[in-house]
Amino acid sequence: MKIGQKPELPGALAQTGLAKQAKSPASAAEGATKDALAAASTAGVPVTVSIAAQSLNPASRVAGDFDAGKVKAVRAAIEKGSFSVDAEAIADKMLSNAQEILTRSRG
Repeated sequence: MKIGQKPELPGALAQTGLAKQAKSPASAAEGATKDALAAASTAGVPVTVSIAAQSLNPASRVAGDFDAGKVKAVRAAIEKGSFSVDAEAIADKMLSNAQEILTRSRG
């Protein structure tokens, strides 16, 4: 295969429509979820989707995951050169996170 040429897809893959789902993982996950829900509604079989699979769905993500205003303020401070890092606060947070991880692993 030469650079810039599209690879040949097997006939079965192209005919079944799986080539469309293989284009991007996010659209494939959404398509699989939709297919599972459609199959469950027609077959009467209950389907459960794992939390990991649900997190792939962009519609299920919470809009408040980050503060856009704070991001803009930090970006502006960095551009102005007035952003300062509080090394002590970062060290304290790293130590508390490490302590939490060790506490969880010890059970």
